[in-house]
Amino acid sequence: MSTPIKKLVTAIGTSIAVMGAGHAAAEIKIGIAGPMTGPVAQYGDMQFSGARMAIERINADGGVDGEMLEAVEVDDVCDPKQAVTVANRLVNEGVRYVVGHLCSSSTQPASDIYEDEGILMITPASTSPDITERGYELVFRTIGLDSMQGPVAGKHLISLEPERVAVVHDKQQYGEGIATSVRDTLEDAGVEVAMFEGITAGDKDFSSLITKLKQADVDYVYYGGYHPELGLILRQARSADLDAVFMGPEGVGNKDINTIAGDAAEGLLVTLPPSFDEKEENQDLVKAFEEKDEDPSGPFVLTSYSAVQLIAEGIEAAGSTDPFDVAEALREGTFQTPIGTVEYDSKGDMESFEFVVYEWHSDGSKTPVN
Repeated sequence: MSTPIKKLVTAIGTSIAVMGAGHAAAEIKIGIAGPMTGPVAQYGDMQFSGARMAIERINADGGVDGEMLEAVEVDDVCDPKQAVTVANRLVNEGVRYVVGHLCSSSTQPASDIYEDEGILMITPASTSPDITERGYELVFRTIGLDSMQGPVAGKHLISLEPERVAVVHDKQQYGEGIATSVRDTLEDAGVEVAMFEGITAGDKDFSSLITKLKQADVDYVYYGGYHPELGLILRQARSADLDAVFMGPEGVGNKDINTIAGDAAEGLLVTLPPSFDEKEENQDLVKAFEEKDEDPSGPFVLTSYSAVQLIAEGIEAAGSTDPFDVAEALREGTFQTPIGTVEYDSKGDMESFEFVVYEWHSDGSKTPVN
């Protein structure tokens, strides 16, 4: 690992309010890195919406120790190679803090660059334990791990007393990781996992998979991955009269799955973060989103908002804009955020995070079942 390069951000934008006679406020650049385009851009919309709102409200309240926050938004398409490209772009633009990335497979290679360059990163969505297993100083999350979410899903399936379960994944770091955690939870409880099989992300025809599922005579199917593929699997399974209940992680809990699957989305089981937008203490913030015709209910909206807030409060707690000082302050502090109380362990993972099982409905709504 190279010696971190410490960059002092002093860029002054023409749109920044003048503070005092002829002096503009300094800016603290925060990179927002996630998918603006591509098959999971809907999740990126949540990420950018939450981060923008936090920056807007913090700046309206005077910024961070008098310095304004400036968003530098980049599109990684949830692609690992593109993530490396945009991470290097953020380095070149003098960014010292990043909210991102969204997909675990993008977050991991990008975080290597940020750690080497002395940039603090908080991912609001990446759940792979591998990201924080490397002992990096500057990597944090505002979401739980696959190792937290997988057992919640697995234990719920166990409570349903299944006869035979199939576990399917998209061969990606996130999808295969969460699927493996669910499989292990099931097997540890003596539940038969009839299949553990990967599909290729981007495929459209899942007839061979559905044939295998029918032949295996499964009554439940757990899918690790994102909604574009599962939506097609659900629709094609319904057409093939596959009588099995499907379940997936937060990567499938998106209203766009209804557009793809139609009525076949009814009854899908999904693990998601709690509905932070329904908490009483967040109603003023929810109203601010609604006034901008934005939806605060997505699983990554308030985790992204909280990531920006933590950066701001970490700077204030440290009395410094040096990312290493801020990282130390984050590990030592306790912070009240829209996603609840945040305390970090030595790896940059939250000490606790709740996942809830929901039943998904064909109109895009959801009902908690645990």
